[in-house]
Amino acid sequence: MIKIIAVIMLIGGAIALIMGVLGIFGSVALMMSPWALAILGFVFFIAGISMLKYRKDTDEVAVENRKNQ
Repeated sequence: MIKIIAVIMLIGGAIALIMGVLGIFGSVALMMSPWALAILGFVFFIAGISMLKYRKDTDEVAVENRKNQ
């Protein structure tokens, strides 16, 4: 479950980052501030990558708990 959320955050952050950067340089007209979109995209992109790298999935934790008991 955690990895699914991480992938969604990664893809959503990448899309927001690209749209924000394009909005900053004037290639795309956006309904909101392109700087805000770029910053939020960057934050979500980094959070998604870090969750994929360092978090164990809930299924893996459940298997480890069963082995330890």
